[in-house]
Amino acid sequence: MSENAGLPSTELQSADPAEYTPKPTLAYASTVGFQAAAVGAFVSTIQNALGTHGAGASGFLTRTGGTIGFFGAVGATFALTESVVANTRGKDDALNGAAGACAAGFLAGIRKRSIPIAIASCAVLGAAMGTFDYGGKSLQGSIESKEERRKRFFKNPPTTMPAHSGAHSD
Repeated sequence: MSENAGLPSTELQSADPAEYTPKPTLAYASTVGFQAAAVGAFVSTIQNALGTHGAGASGFLTRTGGTIGFFGAVGATFALTESVVANTRGKDDALNGAAGACAAGFLAGIRKRSIPIAIASCAVLGAAMGTFDYGGKSLQGSIESKEERRKRFFKNPPTTMPAHSGAHSD
């Protein structure tokens, strides 16, 4: 699905790069939800392998399969909330990620059937994601290419000096 599906052609070719481009909410939420469900399937498999039971290999669906759905729901909730907030505000900044993480954390607290845990999870995950987004969305600090890091790491060869005439001047 195209990121700009449904937009008039005059809005597609904006000359101002700082102008906000709306995000495709459902496409983004479903993509992130499926990716998170894949991670949930991996976690469910690990839970099944480490547990003692008689269900065998099918236990990753029958015993711990709820993990798959929960991970998918949390991922889709994050992406949906982030996209809706961004499209409503018309800005792409750290507040969008903070709102999405808050909604995902609240969902995790509701799974535990505890409002205090839901509120705390909302606050902690929202603050963490907001800080991450505000810091440039990178764990490395600055975003630079491998070539730039290589050039910065290695010393530059010294420049050759012109030959001296033999007489020293003080």
